Amino acid sequence: MDEDYLTINRANWDARVPVHLASGYGTHELLADPTALSGVVRFDLPRLGDIAGLDAVHLQCHLGTDTLSLARLGARVTGLDLSGDAIAAAQDLAARAGTDVEYVVSDVYSAVDVLGPARFDLVYTGIGALCWLPSIERWAQTVAGLLRPGGRLFVRDAHPVLLASLGMVVGAEHPDRAQQPWITAPGTATPALELPYFEQSEPLRWDDATTYTGGAGAVVSPVSVEWNHGLGEIVTAVLDAGMEVTGLHEHDSVPWDALPGLMTYDPATGECRLTDRPERLPASFTLTARLRPPA
Repeated sequence: MDEDYLTINRANWDARVPVHLASGYGTHELLADPTALSGVVRFDLPRLGDIAGLDAVHLQCHLGTDTLSLARLGARVTGLDLSGDAIAAAQDLAARAGTDVEYVVSDVYSAVDVLGPARFDLVYTGIGALCWLPSIERWAQTVAGLLRPGGRLFVRDAHPVLLASLGMVVGAEHPDRAQQPWITAPGTATPALELPYFEQSEPLRWDDATTYTGGAGAVVSPVSVEWNHGLGEIVTAVLDAGMEVTGLHEHDSVPWDALPGLMTYDPATGECRLTDRPERLPASFTLTARLRPPA
């Protein structure tokens, strides 16, 4: 399955690059202001802390907007991505911004072999990354292999509850609605858990000619495969890989319109959350951890 998923998803992400570049993807703002940070990294700052002087690797870095932002915070950053086209675009962005960033084409599970073991003080993984990996256990082992003793993991990603959710139309009255009148009325769209929450051996297969940036063009290799990973599975994998969890935060927002027609964009944060009762849905999470020194 490994080779199949790598081939399929590499072609899909190569094809997304020109579509995302055509949409802007925040690159214009980063080039216009040498102090600007991506919206994702701005959101992360309160939990990310001071990274000046750290050796950091950004796994699944895509076009490098977050990678460049980490470098602007003072880290020595390496970006890694499966897509050679994405890495070429990220290198171009860094060069145009006058910022020194190392970029490497590789799948995540090969990162230790490609970059070297115990090389980094910080492993950063951003939004929309973990769902492309079939095994969260292998991911956590890779992270531990990249970190120096005492080094940090920072991951913010879509919440597995969100990834298990699809909008649907409720067709019948809910028996508890008389006592809790805010429960969704019959015939009204609301999120429902319709996709796997826990990691499965077989992936979800998608065939989508559009991408999350909207109508900037068609994705010419539209097939992709994904896996969800439950929050408990993620935490357990991190612990089993020799790390200690230092923080776990759940957020009611995510940086794209994950449930079209059900979410509202907040320009103040650059995030989307449920329009109706956003407290119902954990939309993203932040997990921080530290590699335990050897006994």
